[in-house]
Amino acid sequence: MRGLRRRTAVALAGLLALGAAATGCGIRPTSVPVDGGPAPSRVACTVPQNAVTPQFEGVTVQVYLVCGAQLVTAERSVRIPESKGATDRIRFAQALLDELVVQPSGAEKDAGYATEVKGPLTVTAARAHDPAGALRLSREPEDLSALALSQVVCTFAENTPAAPGTQQVLLGGPGEAPARGYTCTSEMKSRPDTAATLGEIPRPSRSA
Repeated sequence: MRGLRRRTAVALAGLLALGAAATGCGIRPTSVPVDGGPAPSRVACTVPQNAVTPQFEGVTVQVYLVCGAQLVTAERSVRIPESKGATDRIRFAQALLDELVVQPSGAEKDAGYATEVKGPLTVTAARAHDPAGALRLSREPEDLSALALSQVVCTFAENTPAAPGTQQVLLGGPGEAPARGYTCTSEMKSRPDTAATLGEIPRPSRSA
């Protein structure tokens, strides 16, 4: 019986010694959870160069997709006519829209890319009362989701701006509402889920 008590006392003394050593090393027990910050994102938003394989020979353009709640560029090859007439500009704009509607490739999906632009969506030339360079969509721009509109605006601003050297495009819909200016800003790229910033309604530069 005395042996049992002696072994118990020795074990208890050992536990107390361990507790004292931990306290001496600065380790204090706590019941409050420690916030180590958000978990690192697993979204790469980068497609390996060897995974980008154009489907055909064409002009390489930058289109804007959604990744990690931001707009990121993706390289695509599109076929456009060699001439630079107004009709060709519309065909080029339609080719860009088609690239936004198509679902990202397997490599792009693995990198976290997605698109919010839904088809069918077409583009036509400016009307007689529209400013020069305006584009008309088959849906009202305001009817598109904020993400989809941001993709369209920044893709057009990158490739077919209303005027050279600007980041603005003039968009209208199928109705009679006038075309308006939309600017692809750094804020739009970082917060594409917010409403697009509208510019002033440009004065018509075409004769009715």
